Amino acid sequence: MKAAVSAWRFFLRALSPRQGGCVSESEVVAQALRGTPAAIAGLVDYEPGAVVSRTLIKKPVGTVTLFSFDKGEGLSEHTAPFDALVQVLDGEAEVLIAGSPSRVRAGEALILPAGKPHSLKAVERFKMMLVMIRA
Repeated sequence: MKAAVSAWRFFLRALSPRQGGCVSESEVVAQALRGTPAAIAGLVDYEPGAVVSRTLIKKPVGTVTLFSFDKGEGLSEHTAPFDALVQVLDGEAEVLIAGSPSRVRAGEALILPAGKPHSLKAVERFKMMLVMIRA
């Protein structure tokens, strides 16, 4: 499994526009995932003092994005016009939805309701997959 993730990282670096390639990272990842099992938490790395995101799918009807948060990092309060599903892949975070706190841990999921203000902060290093369907 580690070899497959390493191979994907190589292709991502080689083909990404930042490295002089011609296609986006999300296109490479989406193509690599088609019909191939993967440990998706390995597709986004932690960076010290940072939030990192990688879009896996971006379509007019919705997006699937991976995020990693270093300990103490987070997303400030905001609202979204659609429900969003958060699937926790690693670590732990505190999520505030309309002022109500919840702790989420690896293996858990929750829905961020449309129109409700929400924010999150990594209690420890934390990875999540965010799925938003625009409907």
